[in-house]
Amino acid sequence: MQSYREEYENWLHNPVFDENTRKEVAAMTDEKQIEDAFYKQLSFGTGGLRGVIGAGTNRMNIYTVGKASQGLANFINAREKNGSIVIAYDSRRMSPEFALSSALIFAANGIKAYLFESLRPTPELSFAVRQLHATAGVVITASHNPPQYNGYKAYFSDGGQLVPPYDELVISEVNKIKDYADIRRIGEEEAKEKGLLEIIGKEIDDKYVAALKALVLDKDVIKKMAKDIRIVYTPFHGTGNIPVRRMLKELGFTKVWVVPEQEQPDGDFTTLDYPNPEDPKAFTLALALAKKVDADVVLATDPDADRLGVYAKDAATGEYMAFTGNMSGLLIAEYELSRKREMGLLPTPRKNGALITTIVSSNMAFAVAKEYGLTAIEVLTGFKYIGEQIKNFEEAKEKNGGKLNAACGAYEYLFGYEESYGCLIGTHARDKDAVMAVTALCEAAAYYKSQGKTLWDQMQAMYKKYGYFKESLETISLPGSEGAEKITAILNGLRACPPENIGGEKVLAARDYLSGERLVTATGKKEKLTLPESNVLYYELEEDGWCCARPSGTEPKIKFYFGVKGMSEADAEKKVAALKNGLMSLVNNA
Repeated sequence: MQSYREEYENWLHNPVFDENTRKEVAAMTDEKQIEDAFYKQLSFGTGGLRGVIGAGTNRMNIYTVGKASQGLANFINAREKNGSIVIAYDSRRMSPEFALSSALIFAANGIKAYLFESLRPTPELSFAVRQLHATAGVVITASHNPPQYNGYKAYFSDGGQLVPPYDELVISEVNKIKDYADIRRIGEEEAKEKGLLEIIGKEIDDKYVAALKALVLDKDVIKKMAKDIRIVYTPFHGTGNIPVRRMLKELGFTKVWVVPEQEQPDGDFTTLDYPNPEDPKAFTLALALAKKVDADVVLATDPDADRLGVYAKDAATGEYMAFTGNMSGLLIAEYELSRKREMGLLPTPRKNGALITTIVSSNMAFAVAKEYGLTAIEVLTGFKYIGEQIKNFEEAKEKNGGKLNAACGAYEYLFGYEESYGCLIGTHARDKDAVMAVTALCEAAAYYKSQGKTLWDQMQAMYKKYGYFKESLETISLPGSEGAEKITAILNGLRACPPENIGGEKVLAARDYLSGERLVTATGKKEKLTLPESNVLYYELEEDGWCCARPSGTEPKIKFYFGVKGMSEADAEKKVAALKNGLMSLVNNA
């Protein structure tokens, strides 16, 4: 393996790199900057690439993106002849360039590339892969990351992100490419002439919107209440603007205000520090507009429109209240499932229906599933694992003669969500879909307003019904090679000394998904875990409490998730604060 200085010299002088890239490398004068840009290869992980845009092996540029595309092309060609791929991109800097460059690499490898004519949401890419019966898909996006980032996510033929064993096979192919000169490319006109590049757009848009409309449960309540629901929406300068507004307009919602300063695509995200619906500061402009127009609900989609942030009015105070991803996801789940029960649309027997959640999401999901007689299924963090479950259900159903049967895994998918502001209604896509989430929440807002309630009122009713579940997240950023070593040291320290108590709560069991074992604290008994291997530690606590530690898959961070169930809102707040303090104390001593 070359040192970072050797890599730097290679990029500085090798003619395989274009003149502008070599000039950018030559302009690097700070040694730390050079080290960070070249100390490692930007890793093609199980979700693809994500990194800072710029020159270097540890950066997003046409060479590292090209290496990923060539590796994915080699994987496709090893599996089938005449393969095809769909490519979409968001509003970030270099997204169109990375998308076109990738398309021309696939074309050079004999793989037909369907390239969207302009920016599109990630869920529409997932839908298009299935609609066009493509072998694979790619979306150029860094989701909700800061403006200096971009990314590359790979999808398989089922429309879901790559999962084992295919993710490791693609990673292997990418890692085999040692020389950027081995990346094949042809020109755009040549690709089109050979039928290996096709620009797509409106036809897929229309089919995608039609698929979303088919998922609406109560068009009558929308028709009745649409003129009374006041909606403020912001796309955060991203891909959601056109499809979200189209959906709301065609369903009949007439009082929709889009934040003008954040309406148009902007890769610099000029009005935002961080285009993330989890960040309260990102809602500053939207909330100001909401107060001006007296909105019922305030909605924001992240740049690639797979995550949704929500504020809704508290009828008692008139204030706009923030929803966490757990809250909005479970609110949508409750609406969808309760209305389906009313309409007789839940499967018989009910246990054949599945609600899918992740190990870092709220335990309220299990209470909701129990209320409707459904099977709750827990998966690892990452929506790709929810998409994988849908595929598994379909395959099991096919083996069972097209019939549902929970005993053999032939479930009907009813809802899936994760705490990081993403959910999926329906199976038109295999990734989280904020366009559909907006639609469902506006439908829910219409329904609850017809009953004299706001979305916030309904959320409070859910707490009274299921218990006061509350969750939180603590993130520690540790950039660079030293940061990566520190993250490893923290997790190793926790593994070496499993805690028996966190924040005053007894640890009932500790799960280590890397070793695949669950340790029962009281007995010392070890049990096998069924989920795939992952660098995650999870602690089961008393009274439905829990906490979890995992490194971020996309940023130099370690994340600590935790949740409690309280007797009241105040009790839950007290418990989560104690759990946070106890967990951070453990980490500091690890």
